Amino acid sequence: MAKRSLLVLFFLFPLPLLAEDDALSIQDADTLWMCLAAFLVFGMQAGFAYVEAGFIRTKNVVNILMKNLVDFSAGSLSFWLIGFAIMFGPQMIAGFGFGAPGLAANMLNGPDAKPLPHSYAFFLFQLVFCATAATIVSGAMAERTRFIMYILGTMVITAFVYPIFGSFAWGSLFGNDPGFLEEMGFIDFAGSTVVHSIGGWLGLAGAIVLGPRVGKYSEDGRILPIFGHNMSMATMGVFLLWLGWFGFNPGSTTAVGGGGFAIIAVTTNAAAASGALAAMATSWILFRRPDISMMLNGALAGLVAITAPCANVSVNAAMAIGLVAGVLVVVSVIFFDKIHIDDPVGAVSVHGVAGAWGTLATGLFAHPDFGSGAVGLFYGGGLDLLGVQAVGVGTGLVWGLGTGLLLFGTLRFTVGLRVSPEEELEGLDIIEHGIEAYPESG
Repeated sequence: MAKRSLLVLFFLFPLPLLAEDDALSIQDADTLWMCLAAFLVFGMQAGFAYVEAGFIRTKNVVNILMKNLVDFSAGSLSFWLIGFAIMFGPQMIAGFGFGAPGLAANMLNGPDAKPLPHSYAFFLFQLVFCATAATIVSGAMAERTRFIMYILGTMVITAFVYPIFGSFAWGSLFGNDPGFLEEMGFIDFAGSTVVHSIGGWLGLAGAIVLGPRVGKYSEDGRILPIFGHNMSMATMGVFLLWLGWFGFNPGSTTAVGGGGFAIIAVTTNAAAASGALAAMATSWILFRRPDISMMLNGALAGLVAITAPCANVSVNAAMAIGLVAGVLVVVSVIFFDKIHIDDPVGAVSVHGVAGAWGTLATGLFAHPDFGSGAVGLFYGGGLDLLGVQAVGVGTGLVWGLGTGLLLFGTLRFTVGLRVSPEEELEGLDIIEHGIEAYPESG
């Protein structure tokens, strides 16, 4: 019994029980925290894979899983070879933030060319954020995109599109001069706009360029529902994403000092819970029944919305932010369907729209007792911060949608972005990969 008690104490309070000469330094602890947070965010890739696979039809499941694998695999190499240096390197154009492309090792190693563990931990943490932005796009373009073209798109996004915008808002995180949004006082603590809205607006561009799936809208304009094949899978994916967000937001402190990550974890959870309940209630009112797909997206919308203000708001404010996000995501999904933009998983609404709301909400709910001490409109801060947040949201929309239309439009009109109608009806799994997710059902 005594041994068991000592073991429990060791895991609960490990540092005080270490010998003095074995104790972790502050930088060691921060390095460990960044790595653990990065591992949690990496787990979100499984969450995205499950959500997207659950929300589409059986004949395209292998294809969407392959795209999620490509996002992280190709994204890892592109970000190492090009993207990281653009995002955090010395400025190529003064005042904007982005640096010259180059190997990440040029920045991660010390003057003697020896690797610096703390810097490598920072790279890993930023890499999983980059991969998250890229993987959002796959859901909005699901069930009709050529696989080889999707690979090319992912490499461009992770090498250039995401890093350049990231440099506008986060460029000084590696000790360099700030980008122009950051210099204005723009707050996006963990990436409602930098990660999620950019991914959402890129997905919107892809959905526009591709057009809707065959059979989604009738000739007279009616919406013909195409149901996802597995809500159990989608639900598991949301819980994995919810778990991963405890690395995404609290991990963005990149340090354990002060324990601020604990407060961020609570605000993150509060927004997710209120977002789920608000979306459930909204769907219940509008459709006369609680819709699980809307509730799942409501939880994700709450998580996306709180990502920007998570360090600067109270728990009550986080609940309000998540509540609005949960209502917004349902209304947004209906809106995009009405204008015949086919987004099979609701990625544009969850990430683009909720990300924009959360970024703006920072200018409303920022509390002087939390985080950086910024003061939002509702606490007497005036319109200044809200105006800066609006500039950041607008810049993200123009950048994400503009570069997305350029990228996917170029692919469409040169080498072809979409599979043929016959291939789409047959299913991308057999046509593109020669295998089915559920062969026995055939």
